[in-house]
Amino acid sequence: MAQPTSTFDSYDAIGNREDLSDIIYNISPTMTPFMSGLKKVSAKATNHEWQTDSLASPDVGNAVLEGDDATTTASVPTVRLGNQTQISDKVPRVTGTQRKNSSAGRGDEMDYQVTKAGRELKRDVESILLSNQAKVVGNSTTARKLAGVESWIATNTSAGVGGSDPTGDGTDARTDGTQRALTEADVKTVLAACADEGGEPDTIMVGSFNKQAFSAFTGNATRNIDSTDQALNTAVHVYVSDFGNLQVKFNRFQRARSALILDMNMWSFATLRDFQSTDLAKTGDTDRKQILVEYTLECNQEKASGIVADLTTA
Repeated sequence: MAQPTSTFDSYDAIGNREDLSDIIYNISPTMTPFMSGLKKVSAKATNHEWQTDSLASPDVGNAVLEGDDATTTASVPTVRLGNQTQISDKVPRVTGTQRKNSSAGRGDEMDYQVTKAGRELKRDVESILLSNQAKVVGNSTTARKLAGVESWIATNTSAGVGGSDPTGDGTDARTDGTQRALTEADVKTVLAACADEGGEPDTIMVGSFNKQAFSAFTGNATRNIDSTDQALNTAVHVYVSDFGNLQVKFNRFQRARSALILDMNMWSFATLRDFQSTDLAKTGDTDRKQILVEYTLECNQEKASGIVADLTTA
């Protein structure tokens, strides 16, 4: 059916207002389960240091003669460790004109950009804390870098062929090996090693592919339907091991090839300068703000945690 002659329709109109929603949709996730679960402490210098110690192995031959003179037990000094503080920032810049324009979905453009930059910075920090990077002392031309989680864990590990562990003091990264499938046997081996060292892991963090692989372990082979809401439960969120219960968490910001088995009480987030927003000097018809944090990762005892490394991710 043809449109009647001389009908004025929306295709002819010039003055129709645009239909732009006043909501900005953002799918990018901002959850940071590792950083959010860490103890918060203060750093006092760019080289943030702490001490670790451990008890001597049990001596089954500890028997002394009645009335004998006491023999002095040799003392072992504490171990002094440290990590460099790293500065991370985001700097949004908006023109004076744009700040006066009427924008859909936000009031002041600078306020919106600062909020967005803050969320992006939080994602950066989570990824850096969970990384395999070694610490870098830095100088006037090289930025300081902190040692991430994977460069600390050296004792309780399972690696693929060719993979090797770091020293355990943050000075070097682990060497990646041949990737292989995540197995419950490897998880149990690392958990037992942690327990033997005195650790009490409470969290397992994995990427999306290995979160589903974990849920396919034989210990969860029976699937149940909740009669109340008719939901089919196929995921493992709590792993009941021989050494305690562990939360199994998906973390999109860690290396997908690693399953981190963490005693969260043995890690801390240390800040020399906490998250802050500062107005920068004007150099023209623009406004700039710097969102910045200076921080590091404190590994109170790497022997309390473990890693199943070199996992397939697809």
